[in-house]
Amino acid sequence: MMYHPLDEGWTLTLLRGDRPDAYAALDDGIPATVPGVVHTDLLAAGLMADPFPGAQEAELAWIGESDWRYRSTFSWHPTLDDAHVDLVAEGLDTVATVRINDVVVLETVNQHRSYRTDLAAVLREGENSVEIDFRSPVRYAREREEVLGERPHSYAHPFNTIRKSACNFGWDWGPDFATAGIWRPLGLQEWAHVRIAAVRPVVDIVNGIPHLTAHVDLEWQGDDEEPVTVEIEVAGASARVEARPGQPVVIDLDVPDAEPWWPRGYGEARLYDLAVRVGDGVDEATRWSRAIGFRRVEVDIAPDEQGSPFSVRINGRDVYVHGANWIPDDVFVTRITPESLAASITDATDAGLNLLRVWGGGLYESDDFYDICDREGVLVWQDFLLACAAYSEDAELWDEFEAEAREAVTRLTSHPSLVIWNGGNENIWGYVDWKWRSRLNGRTWGEGYYRDLFPRIVSELAPTTFYSDGSPFSFSSYVHPNDDSHGTMHIWDVWNTRDYDGYRAYHPRFVSEFGFQGPPAFSTLESVVRDEPRSPFGREMLAHQKANEGNDKLERGLGTHLPAPGDYADWHWTMQLNQARAVSFGIEWFRSLFPLNRGWIVWQLNDCWPVVSWAAVDSHRHRKPLWYELRRVSAPRLLTIQPVLDGDGLRVTLHNDSDEAITGRVELRREGLDGTVLASLALDLEVAARSAWTAPIDASLAVAGDPSREVLVAESSSGERGLHYFAEDTALALVDATAVDARAVADGYEVTLTAQTLVKDATLLVDLVDPAARVDSGMVTLTAGERHVFRVSGPAGIDPAAFARAGVLRSANDLVARALVR
Repeated sequence: MMYHPLDEGWTLTLLRGDRPDAYAALDDGIPATVPGVVHTDLLAAGLMADPFPGAQEAELAWIGESDWRYRSTFSWHPTLDDAHVDLVAEGLDTVATVRINDVVVLETVNQHRSYRTDLAAVLREGENSVEIDFRSPVRYAREREEVLGERPHSYAHPFNTIRKSACNFGWDWGPDFATAGIWRPLGLQEWAHVRIAAVRPVVDIVNGIPHLTAHVDLEWQGDDEEPVTVEIEVAGASARVEARPGQPVVIDLDVPDAEPWWPRGYGEARLYDLAVRVGDGVDEATRWSRAIGFRRVEVDIAPDEQGSPFSVRINGRDVYVHGANWIPDDVFVTRITPESLAASITDATDAGLNLLRVWGGGLYESDDFYDICDREGVLVWQDFLLACAAYSEDAELWDEFEAEAREAVTRLTSHPSLVIWNGGNENIWGYVDWKWRSRLNGRTWGEGYYRDLFPRIVSELAPTTFYSDGSPFSFSSYVHPNDDSHGTMHIWDVWNTRDYDGYRAYHPRFVSEFGFQGPPAFSTLESVVRDEPRSPFGREMLAHQKANEGNDKLERGLGTHLPAPGDYADWHWTMQLNQARAVSFGIEWFRSLFPLNRGWIVWQLNDCWPVVSWAAVDSHRHRKPLWYELRRVSAPRLLTIQPVLDGDGLRVTLHNDSDEAITGRVELRREGLDGTVLASLALDLEVAARSAWTAPIDASLAVAGDPSREVLVAESSSGERGLHYFAEDTALALVDATAVDARAVADGYEVTLTAQTLVKDATLLVDLVDPAARVDSGMVTLTAGERHVFRVSGPAGIDPAAFARAGVLRSANDLVARALVR
């Protein structure tokens, strides 16, 4: 096989649309990049400025409302005798007509599929032309809604009528920049006799022995009936069969020398190269290889006395999930690279996370994403691509869903990290709870996908992964889909309508979505928001706050936890701090419920542009205060002080999510903010691996003499610490009194903080000094007399004192102190 990429010489022109005068160059065509999309080509041509700053969304809406043409020429000279030549389009976004030499060879309506078409009738030796016309995705979606019927959906556009990434039409954290273009590679593939169309390695561990069932799909040229041999080899095991046209090729193979693939924290993520050869395998069409791993996947959903669990089990071991939801890593997805994916996944692993949920409003990610998760031992929960809407089950959509699902499951089955397929996001919940039924008036809404099509495809093509009908889901037709006692749940009344102490109203078996908003790093915000004067409710600020009443909810979410901010800088820090506290508050509560609770997936890990959002890491790769709290509460061992369940008083709990048992003591101290010990008690601690220990706290410690000036400290002999405050910060006698020393060191800077009294949540906002600076720790709480060293990396030549100045060094203390003088 020979592959000829079609990635050079492209031009982009506007076919139809109301372009502004500044884009007149489009009339003659501008250079285009493949892979790419219209927006990135306009950027590269200098016609469009960076679309993220300011409030440009409405001004740029014409791009998604327009039709576009990509055109190129290429030279073709056959290299094989009597060869078959296909046009291979790995991804067209979205409604496209492809012409070769002015002949239509392909029409597409699905971003989430690849396409292959025979060019025998149109390709000629020498010069050829290729032309791809893209219809406006926005206008096409509206047109199909007229045909299919209006169905409930989130946000402005009927994204549920078109097979395109839903969030590309705008979401409550992303802009409405509906794209069009050749978003994945395009090329010609020349092959003769037979080619490998797909390999689907289904792995399992049976009676302790790794096992592979390799499904090899072959495509034969014309009426060729000559048999071929198919050979597979992996980890020292091999097998060979003879294949004939029309017969499926399925090879079963025990692989006794392979070791299991384990998720992070449970063992090594062992991978082995699987090689497939057809005949002598001399060309690319007849050989295939990739790394695979062997694991057994189970999810326990069997009813119990508390309801029904959702417990992920890998290789027979229950895995407590510390997870995050994943969205596309850039608004313009063709800018995503293997390196950028690796950096974002490192944000997850550095925080102690062991699962990423690829959310249903986004994409089936590139193999690079899943390859990294395979290597790093990060479990993947993959949604089918439906979110927050009702979907027609008419043939035109059903057939597309089936084609894209079959392709996605076939492509991704080789990845051991992918352990869960999920029917869609919030659609079943929406049907039950969001008044859809009356609006639908009997029309289909997607149930056939969740309960029939997708489970059949997963059962057929990936039988050793788990399938869930949706998220949230209770795994019963007779239980509310978002019941905390059953299966998975989403908690969104906290943030939307309720204070974050509302997390304690739930006893969830598994939380697959929850979160709280906060702004990005200050430098990230300044790169796009330039209102004069700066204001949380300025025009440009609100263009980067996509949630309904988002900044109002941020202010309401402070409750009595933190004082109202006095100025814009305080607003920024206060809202970042409250976001971090809200999420960690919820996670500590969930983990304290172990073994009832078996995991959580925070919304969300990453951002796709500079925005106020739920992300832990902003789009400029600044780790927000939330990220540091995620790292703390995702640690293998977490010591926390919580209310007694179904009673009065406090309890101390240690969740030991590690393979080592712990024996020792827990020291409890009720002390003044100045460090004076007022009461103390030591408890014997003995907790098995992957288990939890809990004990009630004596009233002499659990009740404060002066709630405004005391704190309860729990410290284990194994090094964990938990804190309980008897009053919110607005009633605590916090003072801004610390000793700070800053100095330059060989690899950056060190800032040493010494607490003269209790210091809560000390954080260095180092990007205020230099946007390239990064710091190793944040959200540090010190009791009186304790010290902490912040290690800062950044450009040389900065005055170290800049990292210790007020406004860069922040804490809850300074917010309380500033509020007292206002």
